[in-house]
Amino acid sequence: MNYQNLAILWDMDGTLLDTKTCHYISWRDVLRKHGYDLTEALFDEHFGRNNASVLPLYLGFQPGPELAAEIIPEKESLFREIAPAKSRLFPGVKSWLKTAQSLGIRQAVASSGSLGNIHVMANAFGISSYFTELVSGADLPAKPEPDVFLVAAKEVDTPAEFCLVIEDSVPGISAARRAGMKCVALTSTNPRVKLEQADVVVDDFTSPLQDILKQFFIV
Repeated sequence: MNYQNLAILWDMDGTLLDTKTCHYISWRDVLRKHGYDLTEALFDEHFGRNNASVLPLYLGFQPGPELAAEIIPEKESLFREIAPAKSRLFPGVKSWLKTAQSLGIRQAVASSGSLGNIHVMANAFGISSYFTELVSGADLPAKPEPDVFLVAAKEVDTPAEFCLVIEDSVPGISAARRAGMKCVALTSTNPRVKLEQADVVVDDFTSPLQDILKQFFIV
């Protein structure tokens, strides 16, 4: 077993990038435009799920396809407009990305966000070159279903047992476990007590990546 047999599957929002406030503002403002209110508490409860699954929760009813087709693209457009200037990489992210790349570990983004969002944000923060694949779960069953991680593992040609998921949300951690993958959780959007399903919980990415990997894999 060596590092080249491993893959790291990164969630984006709340894990690679601190985008939570931008997502909330985008949802709040677009829903308000359509006559609906969104509280921050309700947004927080469901952060980390894809648009199709959260829109009915935010509205309080199942929207028809025409309403969804209006709201979701508007929200995504507003997010892409404000997020590059108002988001940030979490401390230590680039160190882990560089270390994994230098060790020959395959890396992919496996995000609930749209592929457009993933491309925009990865390019805006100069991290695209670290990933061999960018995988969107926007049209897949939402986390906690494991689909986005299973698709990402297939794309990087790595068995689930050799994949390490890095997440911040409770549904994302559940999805990783259902996929049969190890999971590191970041305390960016939830307190440690809510992240107990993860194998390891970290406050940032300043610890050496190799120390984390040695807890899961024989390398």
